[in-house]
Amino acid sequence: MNISSPAIKPDVTLSLTLSSSTSSTTTTTDASTDALNPKERGVKLIQLLLTCANHASTGNLHHADACLSQILQLASITGDSMQRLAAWFASSLAIRLVKRWPGIYKALNHGVPVPSRIVDLDQSRIIFAKAFPYLGLAYAVINRVLIQAMSEDRIIHIVDLGSGDTKLWIPFLKNIVNLPNETPNLKITCVNNNKAMLEEMASRIKKEAKALDISFQFNSLNVDLRELTLDMLKVKAGESLAFVSVLNLHVLLVEDDRINSQFNLNKNNNNNNVKDCKRMSEFLTMLHSLSPKVLILVEQEADHNLSKLVDRFVEGLHYYSALFDSIDTTFKGSNCSLCEERVAVEQMLGKEIENMVACEGLEREERHERFGKWIVSPCDYGTILWKMPRDW
Repeated sequence: MNISSPAIKPDVTLSLTLSSSTSSTTTTTDASTDALNPKERGVKLIQLLLTCANHASTGNLHHADACLSQILQLASITGDSMQRLAAWFASSLAIRLVKRWPGIYKALNHGVPVPSRIVDLDQSRIIFAKAFPYLGLAYAVINRVLIQAMSEDRIIHIVDLGSGDTKLWIPFLKNIVNLPNETPNLKITCVNNNKAMLEEMASRIKKEAKALDISFQFNSLNVDLRELTLDMLKVKAGESLAFVSVLNLHVLLVEDDRINSQFNLNKNNNNNNVKDCKRMSEFLTMLHSLSPKVLILVEQEADHNLSKLVDRFVEGLHYYSALFDSIDTTFKGSNCSLCEERVAVEQMLGKEIENMVACEGLEREERHERFGKWIVSPCDYGTILWKMPRDW
């Protein structure tokens, strides 16, 4: 199960090819910049961003700086979707360049954070879920799969691997009440490192279960996925078990870099093959050892875990340009380029872009993979695949 990029076609056709030329970048005058129409400006921004990414990856700071100067004449956080997207990618490239001087980078980020850089991710996700159909559709599919897989079971134990969203589980409670058979005993275990969110979720879902007269138990595990162990889950004999992960499992892909960065194992590795992922393998094998009935995985359908910066930069432009076009279409009627909801969603996506572009090693957690790379044999990762019904 995966969430794909929006189907909305971008206004500018992206031709993401990278010139091998390393000649110095000429300066664009304000006059020529003003003369560009939106389509021409979008194409120019793409060319400049890709050239800048190439210079940043090779350490050519002078040429990268020249590119950023030109990009800033064209990009704008209050402009059209391409201008706003370019502003985030340019900012991310700039942060990557500054990180070459750890002392300067730490000094710039020392003390009280700049308010414009603070992002309430939980609130942004709520806005995103309300404004766009992607998570709502995923939740509907999850509910249907769970009902079809577990409708005959008397004791159901579902482990939520990080979503912590009542909009996923309250509809599920209502669905099991309407089953033709006797309502099963239900236990939900939620794994999340946000204690406040867990407490709010527990309060709301317990209240709903009481109103529906369901035999219900809620367990909260205030830990990171990387710290989860079998003992914490407290799975009991006779429970029909299911695991659900929504946009969280990819963070486990960062674990390999803890070893690789220490011993420079990837220093000369320039290919983009899928890396061995020991931590992910161990995690999924741990889940498999509990013999769950179903494991449901929702992830971004993107290829952002490539070794080379330029390769994942190109993939990122494809993926996030579609999302920013979708945002532009959704919020155009508001007649406000800086309305709070739009800014919140763009900041959430912008932080993903920043992590993907500016970070390496342990810091780079936004390692989205294509759906095909998640489909692996049980002997490799111990994963369990659920074939969606054809009539969905």
